[in-house]
Amino acid sequence: MYKASLSPAPRIMAFAARPSRLPTSVVSPALAHHLSSTCCCSSTPRHLTTTAVASAAAQATTTMSAHYPIDSSASDASTQRSMSPSPVPSTHTSRTSLSLSSSRRSRSPTHRFTNRNPMAAVNVAAIQEAMKMAALDQHRGYAQDHYGEVKQDQATEYVDQGHAAGYQVLREPLWNKGLSFTPEERIAKNLTGLIPHAMESLQTQSLRAMKMIESRQTNIDKYLYLSGVKSQNVDLFYRLLMDNIRDLMPLVYTPTIGDVCLQYSTLYTRPEALYISIKQRRSIRTMLRNWPCNNPEICVVTDGSRILGLGDLGVNGVGISIGKLSLYTAAAGIHPDKTLPIVLDCGTDNETNLKDPLYLGLRQKRVPVSVQQEFMDEFMEAVKEVYPNMVVQFEDFESEKAFRYLDRYRNTHRCFNDDIQGTGAVVLGGYIGAVNLSGVPLDEQRLVFMGAGSAGVGVAKQLVEYYTKRGLSEAEARDKFWLVDTKGLVTADRGDNLADHKKYFARTDNDGKQYKSLEEVIAYVKPSALVGLTATFGVFTEPVIRALKYSVDAGGPNRRPILFPLSNPLTKAECTFEQAVKWTEGTVIFASGSPFSQLTIDDVTYFPNQGNNVYVFPGLGLGAILAKATRVTDEMVYTSASALAGSLNADEIAKGLIYPRIERVREASIIVAREVMKTARREGVSTLPESLWNEWEEWGDVALTSYINKQIYDPKSFSDIVASHL
Repeated sequence: MYKASLSPAPRIMAFAARPSRLPTSVVSPALAHHLSSTCCCSSTPRHLTTTAVASAAAQATTTMSAHYPIDSSASDASTQRSMSPSPVPSTHTSRTSLSLSSSRRSRSPTHRFTNRNPMAAVNVAAIQEAMKMAALDQHRGYAQDHYGEVKQDQATEYVDQGHAAGYQVLREPLWNKGLSFTPEERIAKNLTGLIPHAMESLQTQSLRAMKMIESRQTNIDKYLYLSGVKSQNVDLFYRLLMDNIRDLMPLVYTPTIGDVCLQYSTLYTRPEALYISIKQRRSIRTMLRNWPCNNPEICVVTDGSRILGLGDLGVNGVGISIGKLSLYTAAAGIHPDKTLPIVLDCGTDNETNLKDPLYLGLRQKRVPVSVQQEFMDEFMEAVKEVYPNMVVQFEDFESEKAFRYLDRYRNTHRCFNDDIQGTGAVVLGGYIGAVNLSGVPLDEQRLVFMGAGSAGVGVAKQLVEYYTKRGLSEAEARDKFWLVDTKGLVTADRGDNLADHKKYFARTDNDGKQYKSLEEVIAYVKPSALVGLTATFGVFTEPVIRALKYSVDAGGPNRRPILFPLSNPLTKAECTFEQAVKWTEGTVIFASGSPFSQLTIDDVTYFPNQGNNVYVFPGLGLGAILAKATRVTDEMVYTSASALAGSLNADEIAKGLIYPRIERVREASIIVAREVMKTARREGVSTLPESLWNEWEEWGDVALTSYINKQIYDPKSFSDIVASHL
């Protein structure tokens, strides 16, 4: 819990009774004409000349500009969702109306202006709107394009958990245990009477919560209920998620999170992240320090420019950062108060958002790329200064920026890009297992990638590294890959301006011929594996999948095609599991980005694999944190893939799985974290004392695994305390 001292809202000056301060925009044409034609006595204060009115209007305009700056970028200032001061009280309007009525009753037949109320012809509604806009701009503090750093008069005062009591405890989700408080805790924390007498373990509370989730009809409603649980009782939320990971992970992350992001501005009820606008770029350090949890260890940051397969969602993309960090905790045990979701608001090119009156972000087009680069530099430097030990995970930046930012910061900051490196690692981990099951020797593998964006190129490069570690030269390894984008096969002589990240895989052996469709490419390449990262539903058609099977069968008996439709969410998947099984007569080795259920055909059960990044990024992040790594190296990323491949147990291998069951994701993450830590030491980027490493080496992996288990968050421990009092 914490309390903050807030500065009072700016006072709104009711200048309706001071006509000399009125801006010209709120004086009606009728009044201006009347003033110019009837005012003749300048000696009487109540008589105004046209010149005087113009002078007063100019003064009013200057005053409004000085005291109430209005910027066109704040075009959403009057939307209903804006936190704005109230407009001018209605009593001002009623007084004006009353004066007008009185003036009309007492007006002489000569219609002299001296008997009229000068406010009679004033557009009061326009005054109220102008004052509301002006006060709102001051209240926001960032309506102008040029401004100084935000100076906060007082630092936020936090109540220490040890001194918190009563509703302070129950209202803080990181402290609240619901009905798991012991009798001693209820007395010590002044909770008696504030919660029911019953004592329950987290497991019992989870049963109640699951019943509530099952009663919800839509995934969005289920997500909102889970979000409500998280905002009240963090331990209960993660116990619930960990115990029901197969059912609930699709709700807190893909595919539901895609729908949540699309509707985020409508669904918004409470702050859950750090929202950093480019109009506040000089105050990034201030905003980072405003985060209520001390010393976060990992953040997920996005600019919303390429959310899943949904495109530019602007600030609505923050749902990705929130959902991803929930999985860092559930899958790897990073403590919830050590996670920090961030969205960088640079505007949006999404017309739907720009026209949405409820949109929460800057209602303007994205700033130029060069300005975004400056903003990103400032953000990364601020992070390094305020939270020097925090790992930064880049998430869902559009392809060009994703590669550029990774290359720019990877050697100077603790950072990695999950779309490029995490996706590559998880696909590599599955591919290692798939090759063993396929019957096609490694040196005969030929891979076609449908999709040549940041994820596609990142995955392909991870696989190239795998081949080079198996003895191939880089050129030989690269020749095993054919990338296809919206224009067809990526070739050096295609005639278009290839993006830099595509040039590495551009083919030069096509003899000048261009292959425009995926079907043409498969007929030309005769691949053994097909990987989809297109965010285009159904692009793997029946002819495409049957052609893949035919090319594999032509190589010899007992060979199986590898098919990885990896796009998220489900509505963007290149094909379904059922289609893949039927169109390959059950021989396919299948891994998808979205979850599919097992399938039974003619009494044979087929098990899908989900190549979800959750198998890699939580363990990679945890390993980097615990090793106190100064950088996240390529070798650490590669290690996460090989560790994932080695985490399968005998039962999973017997079922033909290439990824662990999702219920074992935390166990797999600990294995990944352990191997990443060891690699960090070998790479010379771990800053842990050498004495610790020497001690762990004496006992082998058992000691290091034990150390990791002691560091991670597990809400289960609270139920053990409760059980002893039941």
